[in-house]
Amino acid sequence: MIDVPAAVESATNPDFAASLRVLRSRACLTQQELADFAALSVRAVRDMEAGRVRRPRQESVRLLADALRLDERERTSFRTAAGHRTQPAEPGPVPPPAPLNMIIGREAEVEALTDAFATHGHRLITLSGLSGVGKTRLALEVAWQLHATRGWSVLWSAAEPGGRSRLDELLRDPGCRADEIAGFVDNRDTLLVIDGADGELAAAAVAELLRRRPGLRLLITALLPKQISGEQVVPVAPLSVPEPSHDDDLARLAGVSAVRLFVSHIRRLRPGFRLSSAEAAPVARLSRRLDGLPRALELAAWASLVVSVRQMLDCQAPGLLDMTAPGSQESLRDGLLRTLTGLRGRQRSLLDQLSRLDHSWSLDDAASQANRPVHELFGDIHTLCSSGMIRPDGDRFEVLNLVRVSLHGCPA
Repeated sequence: MIDVPAAVESATNPDFAASLRVLRSRACLTQQELADFAALSVRAVRDMEAGRVRRPRQESVRLLADALRLDERERTSFRTAAGHRTQPAEPGPVPPPAPLNMIIGREAEVEALTDAFATHGHRLITLSGLSGVGKTRLALEVAWQLHATRGWSVLWSAAEPGGRSRLDELLRDPGCRADEIAGFVDNRDTLLVIDGADGELAAAAVAELLRRRPGLRLLITALLPKQISGEQVVPVAPLSVPEPSHDDDLARLAGVSAVRLFVSHIRRLRPGFRLSSAEAAPVARLSRRLDGLPRALELAAWASLVVSVRQMLDCQAPGLLDMTAPGSQESLRDGLLRTLTGLRGRQRSLLDQLSRLDHSWSLDDAASQANRPVHELFGDIHTLCSSGMIRPDGDRFEVLNLVRVSLHGCPA
């Protein structure tokens, strides 16, 4: 047994004495039993309960707390009563918001972006692409991977005007200075996500903050690149869609990302749904018609409670472009128009010309259609690909079907 002197100092400590008596009584232990469990002498326990020990040793207090099975809050109070100053615990890494659903078909993107930040040292990445393509969900998955596997803190700044924090407001103020944001970011490894940065942005302050905080990395989601110094742009394309030759192959369709997501949405609404041979071809065709755009697939699944997939293909259903998902104020058409508004005049004109081609095309085809040399088109086509309006496939390209519908008013 460890024997503690009856009095380290002659004065009494009534707070600790009373606390020890209450906790021992709650645990239904005698002084002898507590002494045995704590590996202390019964004389030491008796002297502490009598208040004859003003400042018991830290090790004795720890042994008593273990024997009494105190939780962390009770241990803190117990140490304070014993006259020991408690050092505040180092705060752990801050997690990102919890995802509301699983992510489908983005495994390669998640791995590449996580490696870009954690392994290859990238500091500033912008995910660009159409509204509804899944930029926010992808950013959230990357944030969780870095938090869970690397222990990074995550600061999440969203665009919702109704619930903006002070940090949200500063990040979207072009006149903001780095000093005003610096207090929100410490020196630990931190990922700052600015989600939905489609309006004004404190670009200069953000660039300066990256210089001041070597542990800070920045992930932005936006319809178009933000043109910040050092920005790495990663276009987020719609999910892969099935080849027409595979429309009747259930095994192949089950592995196509757009089909997987569409079926998962339907199953949440109709748990007994299974993709059958009779529905395989219509589902595959609809996935292509909707370009594999995640929000469009979600809306189609929502509409399937009222109309069949075949009816959607026959254009007997309401236009999906003008539907809004539950809890959203923006339709697919609204989102597409926001991206179109951000394009320059010549880029918008080129997109209109290329959208009249009903097949995939090469750069030479584009030059012929626009009556311009290839070298003049390169930058504009690059921007259209970054915005998600055009899907590249090797050395050929195709304007998304939903973009053509939005531009020319054809039924979806």
